[in-house]
Amino acid sequence: MMGNHRIASSLCGDQVHTKSTPRKKNMAAKEKLEAMLNVALRVPSIMLLDVLYRWDVSSFFQQIQRSSLSNNPLFQYKYLALNMHYVGYILSVVLLTLPRQHLVQLYLYFLTALLLYAGHQISRDYVRSELEFAYEGPMYLEPLSMNRFTTALIGQLVVCTLCSCVMKTKQIWLFSAHMLPLLARLCLVPLETIVIINKFAMIFTGLEVLYFLGSNLLVPYNLAKSAYRELVQVVEVYGLLALGMSLWNQLVVPVLFMVFWLVLFALQIYSYFSTRDQPASRERLLFLFLTSIAECCSTPYSLLGLVFTVSFVALGVLTLCKFYLQGYRAFMNDPAMNRGMTEGVTLLILAVQTGLIELQVVHRAFLLSIILFIVVASILQSMLEIADPIVLALGASRDKSLWKHFRAVSLCLFLLVFPAYMAYMICQFFHMDFWLLIIISSSILTSLQVLGTLFIYVLFMVEEFRKEPVENMDDVIYYVNGTYRLLEFLVALCVVAYGVSETIFGEWTVMGSMIIFIHSYYNVWLRAQLGWKSFLLRRDAVNKIKSLPIATKEQLEKHNDICAICYQDMKSAVITPCSHFFHAGCLKKWLYVQETCPLCHCHLKNSSQPPGLGTEPPQPPAEAEHVMLQEGSEPPGQARSPGTRVQEDSGDSSGPVARRPDSQEGAVDPKEYPHSAKDKALPVESA
Repeated sequence: MMGNHRIASSLCGDQVHTKSTPRKKNMAAKEKLEAMLNVALRVPSIMLLDVLYRWDVSSFFQQIQRSSLSNNPLFQYKYLALNMHYVGYILSVVLLTLPRQHLVQLYLYFLTALLLYAGHQISRDYVRSELEFAYEGPMYLEPLSMNRFTTALIGQLVVCTLCSCVMKTKQIWLFSAHMLPLLARLCLVPLETIVIINKFAMIFTGLEVLYFLGSNLLVPYNLAKSAYRELVQVVEVYGLLALGMSLWNQLVVPVLFMVFWLVLFALQIYSYFSTRDQPASRERLLFLFLTSIAECCSTPYSLLGLVFTVSFVALGVLTLCKFYLQGYRAFMNDPAMNRGMTEGVTLLILAVQTGLIELQVVHRAFLLSIILFIVVASILQSMLEIADPIVLALGASRDKSLWKHFRAVSLCLFLLVFPAYMAYMICQFFHMDFWLLIIISSSILTSLQVLGTLFIYVLFMVEEFRKEPVENMDDVIYYVNGTYRLLEFLVALCVVAYGVSETIFGEWTVMGSMIIFIHSYYNVWLRAQLGWKSFLLRRDAVNKIKSLPIATKEQLEKHNDICAICYQDMKSAVITPCSHFFHAGCLKKWLYVQETCPLCHCHLKNSSQPPGLGTEPPQPPAEAEHVMLQEGSEPPGQARSPGTRVQEDSGDSSGPVARRPDSQEGAVDPKEYPHSAKDKALPVESA
């Protein structure tokens, strides 16, 4: 019985699961639809704000005064239109910040008003057509009159049905006043009387609308009052910053402005191709692209839309770059990806600094091409930051997948060639100055970094195909990194020198001087300081290694052990003052981290202290040795059996070192730590 009960419960659970899965899918689809509706319903409010910003009230009234509408009393008062201008701003802000439920209801009311207007237009057109033909007899005797009546009746029925569906009511007679002229014509009422009935229907519909507005007159006040109360409570409990973040998330500001800008851009492209018959050339298409973007960033709202659009484009490019390198594993390993805001903020700062909005369309397109070049250079640098550790980890690992290596190398070649091509093209179109030199230098530095990455990757692959590791590989990698970092330093120094000479002998500006100072500090002074510190660390490590004695062949045969850092046989070794044997290169890499022995942690002084062959190394206390034995490690000075290498080959991760990773996730970036690149083992401090 218990078994049957469990089977029944499992079957019921499976049925519940199968029923809940479609329900979850429906809920997810509903949430996506609501999110899309939330954005789509707020886009018209931003478009209205953009139109109001473009609208010049003074020039509009000057045109009205020169036209035939100057006698109209509505257009004789300038302040009336000015107040309507401000009312438009208020309505736009209300539409933008209104909750989604009330916003949907407002759009439904507006749609009902449009349907009622369409119904009265159909009725008026029908009355006019009947007056033109002046046929007052029965309709079924005149085919043309019957066709007009049937068409108008179908249109009115559709309007009434849609109004009742939108307002969710079965009282369809509330929306059927515009059908009175059709009923009068069906009853053979004279045509002059039908005109009066049509006017009565329009007045009746207008009275209905006024009654509805009067009955809901306090709704905006009550809504504003409740919204103010909620805002005050949120500010008192959570603070003003939390309120701003909540509004930002509820309005989905980045997506909203991006959709608004894409609509503007699509309308601009459509208006161009709809008024042009001949196909455009490639140069014309490029100019059209730039001028269309320039037309769509002439207001603060459209500029923000362009900023968020560029941010999303940068995010898409970086996501595609990571997916190209790692596939779906990229999203599992690093779900928090770069949001592309760096490129958007860069565009916004440059646009505000250069006064992009205030320029004419041609000058705006010219300046925008330079700004977009800077944004593209920033995207390429971000792509390099993503690709660099992945490519180096792939070269240092044992992964022999040709497709992975092809993707890594092809992306590096693209990042090597494309920035150089961009720098060449911009030099062809623009005159060289300090700002342009800064822009070009970023592309040159990107190409140099990619070149260094590719060179180290080739060294890793060469060592992978060798039977024995290269002992001086660390020196080669250090020289490669030092060479291209020196080239980066020289490029930055040339940019600073050119800027200083242009400031002294040319036009001096505060902004230019600030840029020179910032560039000198971050790209010259900090680079020089970091390089000099790395050089001193390496020199100290080399001096310490040179001060240690080199083991003879007899000492190595007597020692009969492997290097405790890389787990490889020792054909040559150095002897520490505590009588421990290590490869010179392995110990040098360890000394970059700390100046102690990897086994017993005795301090290694920079002096040639020859260890006695018969002397024993300093023994730790008995308690410490007991702790080390409990943790599974060996006491200092105890010979390690060659079976340790067998443990490494079998994949055992025990021991005082962390070996070379077999996957990309565990690799160390050789750009940041050139002394620990492509090691058979990476030294870490033992417990």
